[in-house]
Amino acid sequence: MIAGIAAQFRAHPVATALEVGSLLVCVGLFAATLALLVSGAPTGRGDAWFALIGVGAVFVVFWTALVPLYERLVY
Repeated sequence: MIAGIAAQFRAHPVATALEVGSLLVCVGLFAATLALLVSGAPTGRGDAWFALIGVGAVFVVFWTALVPLYERLVY
C-alpha cells in the first residue's frame, strides 16, 4: 500500500499531495467535530467552533475554486 502511494506520488506529485492532504484534513475535521461535540455546548465566544468552521470553509473553497483554477491553468 505504501509502495503504491509512493509510486503514485512519483508519477503525479501534485495530485497525490492534494488527495492525501485532503484525506488528512477530512479526518482532522471529523475528529475535531467529535471532540467538540463531546465537550458540550460552547460557553462564551466558542472560538474552537469558529476555528473548525473556518477550516472547513477554507477546505471547501480550496476544492471548489482553487483546484479547478489550477487545473485550467496547468492542463
